[in-house]
Amino acid sequence: MRRTFFTALFCLLSVVVFAQPPAGGGGRGGGGRGGGRGGGAQNARTSAAIEMTGYWVSVVTEDWRYRMVTPPKGSYGGVPVSGEGRRVAGEWDPAKDEAAGLQCKSYGAAALMRVPGRLHITWDNDTTMKIEADAGTQTRVFHFGGTPPATIEASWQGYSVAEWENATVARGAARAGDLKVVTTHMLPGYLRKNGVPYSANAVLTEYFDRITAPNKDQWLVVTTEVRDPQYLTTPFVTTTHFKLMADAAGWDPQPCSAR
Repeated sequence: MRRTFFTALFCLLSVVVFAQPPAGGGGRGGGGRGGGRGGGAQNARTSAAIEMTGYWVSVVTEDWRYRMVTPPKGSYGGVPVSGEGRRVAGEWDPAKDEAAGLQCKSYGAAALMRVPGRLHITWDNDTTMKIEADAGTQTRVFHFGGTPPATIEASWQGYSVAEWENATVARGAARAGDLKVVTTHMLPGYLRKNGVPYSANAVLTEYFDRITAPNKDQWLVVTTEVRDPQYLTTPFVTTTHFKLMADAAGWDPQPCSAR
């Protein structure tokens, strides 16, 4: 049943994501998402292509053995780790991370969406969206429009620039599209808890899509691309799924853990 359901979900996602006519510039793989961009600094909240606020719970549909438990050292399946990345990952020592106060290295922006747990998404104001994760008690901030500060201090969650990508729809149809987020200025961290590294120069690009399943359940599908020539031979791409919850039941903030 679960396989059948997710097959239907992926088929639906394919229609929403790939059925749009291409537009010049931007979009996944450089091909565009169609319809142009929206949601600038004026009022990103009211021009939202999709509704993302609320409580969401992660549903682990891939990489269970790498996400639900800490993989053993040297287990890098699915990650295009470079030779230098393997060398650094081979030095992983959770006890040393704990002693150095670096328990959050696997909860940085490049890995946070893959950590099982719940998200609480809200608007801080008309141009700033906030995503709180109970895993590691981390908070991401998405900035719409405007100009990034000249000086940005590196942090676990980095600095995220967001924009709505509005899809082409029939006249009178509901607005459709996705949210594109590009994050830089991240502290060096782990793509997986067993020390698979990403560097301070890594660039994280994400696409957030909202999908309605045949049974009317609401899903947030996050496609993530991490580019890091220092530790990866090619971009590392994953797709992560979150189901909309009715309320905050189950919300359980927990501190970062190195193990």
